[in-house]
Amino acid sequence: MILSHLTSIWLLIIFALSGIAIWIAGVKISLATDTMCKYFNFGEAMGGMIFLAIVTNLPEIAITVMAAYNHHIEIAVSNILGGIAIQTVVLVLIDGFGVGKSAPLSGKASSVGLILEGVVLIFILTLVIIGKQISSDYAILKATPIEWIILFTWLAGLYLIYKNPTLKNLKSNNFSPLNLPEGKTAKIKTNIDKKKGYRSLLVFTFCAIIILISGVFLEMSSEEIANRFQISNVIFGATILAAVTSLPEISTGIASAKLKDYQMAVSDIIGGNAFLPVLLLVGSIISGKSIMSAIGSVDIYFTGLAILLTGVYMVGLIIKSNRQFLRLGYDSIAILVVYLLGLFGLFIVK
Repeated sequence: MILSHLTSIWLLIIFALSGIAIWIAGVKISLATDTMCKYFNFGEAMGGMIFLAIVTNLPEIAITVMAAYNHHIEIAVSNILGGIAIQTVVLVLIDGFGVGKSAPLSGKASSVGLILEGVVLIFILTLVIIGKQISSDYAILKATPIEWIILFTWLAGLYLIYKNPTLKNLKSNNFSPLNLPEGKTAKIKTNIDKKKGYRSLLVFTFCAIIILISGVFLEMSSEEIANRFQISNVIFGATILAAVTSLPEISTGIASAKLKDYQMAVSDIIGGNAFLPVLLLVGSIISGKSIMSAIGSVDIYFTGLAILLTGVYMVGLIIKSNRQFLRLGYDSIAILVVYLLGLFGLFIVK
């Protein structure tokens, strides 16, 4: 391994610096995405699900590709499935540090599009659990049929959300935010010059490259750290590594919320979570065999936990309560409690 000759101190420094680079690039990319969505006339939810969701998951993409290429797929699988649960908890941080005291994040961001994203995510996570139970002897281009179905489900979700008439009329600059009171609409005119629009695209591309490169160094350093400190690759990938690779979602989510792009902030998390299982297909094609077989009991446990957390937040989006406690909505508090209980339950997983 490239970093195997380094001391443990240097490995920890590389791990930390990669995380910092991902955080800074995540903030910049959020600002660039906000400008791009206004200039190129995308809605907040679509911008979050396509642009931010994929780019902020570049560390996971890098980790999956590197791990599959080196045939160390356990850490990739645990990072993907454990990352979904911990990234849902990121909504709590966005709610507490990015929104303010006026109303919780779910109340400001609630929309049909976001609820649809949550449903798609639950469908995909359920397919992961089903796929684990199916023999990997049946393969299409080294991947099981379920892995291909996951890809098509994600693409179908994108199409349905793009076609959702409640999001945005793509033929005009008129956008009606769904976090406004019933019966009220607002027209937001965008006056962004061409130079600023394309400059944001350049910043977006540069920051995406930084996140991708940092993700590669995260994978290499984390694998070596786990080995040296004798930490299970599965546990390390689903907890510590998943938390660090969630830094882009934390930085972009808080930045989007401060820009009042609440739907984009939530869509970045939920849409990104729906995209992550697609990487199972990528890993299978690169490694030459289906990595569904590498999914263990801990991974299934975190997948079930992610379904519970997503369901809790869907309830928050539907009810749209304005009540808060310590600047957190009740749904955010419920997510935090469920996740902490889930971590405790990890110690008794078979």
